[in-house]
Amino acid sequence: MWSVKTTAMVSLISALATVAIAAAMKGRTYVPQSHLVQTASVIAVKEPAPKPARAAPASAPAAAADDLQLLAARRLQMPVQGFVGLKLRDNFDETRGGVRRHEALDIMAPRGTPVLATDDGAVAKLFRSAAGGITIYQFDPSEKFAYYYAHLDRYRDGLKEGDMLKRGEVIGYVGSTGNAPANAPHLHFTIFRLGDDKKWWKGTPVNPYPYLAAR
Repeated sequence: MWSVKTTAMVSLISALATVAIAAAMKGRTYVPQSHLVQTASVIAVKEPAPKPARAAPASAPAAAADDLQLLAARRLQMPVQGFVGLKLRDNFDETRGGVRRHEALDIMAPRGTPVLATDDGAVAKLFRSAAGGITIYQFDPSEKFAYYYAHLDRYRDGLKEGDMLKRGEVIGYVGSTGNAPANAPHLHFTIFRLGDDKKWWKGTPVNPYPYLAAR
């Protein structure tokens, strides 16, 4: 058995140990374990907020489709007098010289047959070239398209650049000038979708066939 003195010493040591532990814990903040788990969970799943989506620019194909609908609404005139649309051949994608894409329609007709304005609009350019011979570039009223008439025998009398044409008006006569065979007079006709700069000699070729075949 412990003596009274020994028992007192043990009690004193135990008391001092309790005081020391309490002092050590005094500067710490108690955080429940459940809160630590919840906080860790939130941090683990936190992601940066997504950036606002930018509006997609209008696509070129969509804009082109809108332009072609506008062209269809123009109800173009067959540009060769007396030519029936059911006889029209789609030779837009044929090649010439084995390498060059045609990108136009050849509308066969006797020499001197009147060529008609396919639409309203201004004469943008009267031009002569080795390939096209005697040619006319006409803008449509919106100036989104140019109509191109080539291999003409001659212009109608008095025609000049800047003239405002009416649909069906005579503008020239079928011929074989330029690189067309002399024994095969015809109108070389196509449409160009103009760029923003509205250059009469620059544009994207558009096949006229769908717009003329039903005429």
